[in-house]
Amino acid sequence: MAEHSDAPKSGGDNFGGEHLRQIVARIERLEEEKQALAEDVKQVYAEAKAHGFDTKILRQVIRIRKMDKADRAEQEALLDLYLDALDMRAPGQ
Repeated sequence: MAEHSDAPKSGGDNFGGEHLRQIVARIERLEEEKQALAEDVKQVYAEAKAHGFDTKILRQVIRIRKMDKADRAEQEALLDLYLDALDMRAPGQ
């Protein structure tokens, strides 16, 4: 059976296998934590909705807040340009 060239060399002991098990266990634990956090976020959005907030807009606000100011300004300028080109401006703008 051919050994994969990227596999860690064990030098005759089981270090490679043990190291692999530790990595897999860490990934599994992090995946569980990620799922738990996703459930928490889902509950917060449900709470926001119960208080009358529009969750679609709230998600958009969260996405925008993550953006760099320069990137956001560039996207807003392009959006304005596209809306103008399509004559989609709201009255008074």
